[in-house]
Amino acid sequence: MIFKDFFLKPNNQLEGSQQEQTDTEKMVACSRCGNAIAVNIIRASYFVCPNCGHYFTMRARRRIMMLTDRRSFVEHDAGLQSENILGFPEYEMKLQTAQEKSQEKDAVVCGRATISGYPCCIFVMEAKFMMGSMGAVVGEKITRLFEYAAENHLPVIGATVSGGARMQEGMVSLMQMSKVSAAVKRHSDQGNLYIVLLTSPTTGGVNASFAMQGDIILSEPRAIVGFAGPRVVEQTLKQKLPENFQRAEEVLKCGFIDAIVPRKEQKEYLANLLSLHGGEKVEGV
Repeated sequence: MIFKDFFLKPNNQLEGSQQEQTDTEKMVACSRCGNAIAVNIIRASYFVCPNCGHYFTMRARRRIMMLTDRRSFVEHDAGLQSENILGFPEYEMKLQTAQEKSQEKDAVVCGRATISGYPCCIFVMEAKFMMGSMGAVVGEKITRLFEYAAENHLPVIGATVSGGARMQEGMVSLMQMSKVSAAVKRHSDQGNLYIVLLTSPTTGGVNASFAMQGDIILSEPRAIVGFAGPRVVEQTLKQKLPENFQRAEEVLKCGFIDAIVPRKEQKEYLANLLSLHGGEKVEGV
């Protein structure tokens, strides 16, 4: 049996050897090479295909677990959720479907945590909530996180994945670009560090604002990073684009990314950056 969304449906009812046996029996098909791989192998490989190196999409809370110290994450503004402020047809139904699919209230999870003992604030966008689209709640939660980080002199780590501004919220969603950007600037003006981790895809209004405003911008291998999607650009230019157009490796060559970091190295890499920029470890972590 193939479970395409195995990493989106954690089973909390099974523990120990029973859980391991279940994960061994479940298989997932890699969308790149087509090979079927046991769930426990994928999890042990940081959700990277061991055959072709394809990066599976991770849900926000799994990424937080991967990057932060065990039980250190304290969520902020968990109850905020979008409303149909413009009366957009069927938007309420789309929101309900997105909440059920992603198991989240909206497209970003924010909070405070430690990474290898270094305190920080962190936000991670959720791809399974309307492709990580940015609406009023996404902008508000990230803005509040930067304000909290500025008040408490903490660095911010942000993991982005998004198709851009949420069309169902119109101009309100576009306003979040300047709103979050202003919060990033205030946080920066106080001498605080902001590190971005780009995951695939990071596009649209998110790419055009806070995703590219970090003091240090990292990316996962082969992540799609750009404003308009490749198909839109190709249709506009009416010419064939290079094979690796908008891939992180090409964006790195253009100087918009500082480093490409594999998943298994990301926590240590972030910890080293926090240490180099004056982070102080919490004792006992």
